[in-house]
Amino acid sequence: MLLQLFPDHLDVLIILIPVLMFALCFHEFSHAYIAYMLGDDTAQRQGRLTLNPLAHLDPIGSLMILIVGFGWAKPVPVNPLNLRDRHTGMMKVAFAGPASNLLLAFIGGCIVRVVNGFHIPVNETFSHVIYFFLYINIALAIFNLIPVAPLDGSQIFGSIIGRKNPELAWKLQANGPKILLGLIVFGMITGYSIIGAIITPFIKFFLYVFAGI
Repeated sequence: MLLQLFPDHLDVLIILIPVLMFALCFHEFSHAYIAYMLGDDTAQRQGRLTLNPLAHLDPIGSLMILIVGFGWAKPVPVNPLNLRDRHTGMMKVAFAGPASNLLLAFIGGCIVRVVNGFHIPVNETFSHVIYFFLYINIALAIFNLIPVAPLDGSQIFGSIIGRKNPELAWKLQANGPKILLGLIVFGMITGYSIIGAIITPFIKFFLYVFAGI
């Protein structure tokens, strides 16, 4: 999906690879940092409390973002038993990832509004970079909020769904990876992404809210 946004600007994509890496690493670092602040040092002991890409990136997950518009990094290990807040600790750790990407998108949106508001001249490459920065961070945040394991949304909304429909919550947790894989493969074969159709309206909404585009 993201490759299709810049079919004639491969040089821009090369420039934007660090943006993709930073968005993914900041997402995982935020999980590790909040877990550490809440009392669990598992990620810190395993070298995940860092922005070093080598500690976080998953090659396939990174490639999927470029191809289909969403993807993942290596999950941050968290021991719920170490968290001081046993009731909502995991929810807070899970929410830290999407929240961090929305924060980056908000910062990017502020830059766009300043540039446009003060009519600051920028070149085409900068325009592509900032749009990519906004898109990738919003896409990561929204995708990870889907309440299907192993995405962050399963930890954030799992207990809520469980109270309403325990059977559905169990199925989403147990079969989540299969569901996601099936949806991804379906999209790659047919050219129609169900996940993309779900998250695209939210991406457009946040692009408008944050940057007015």
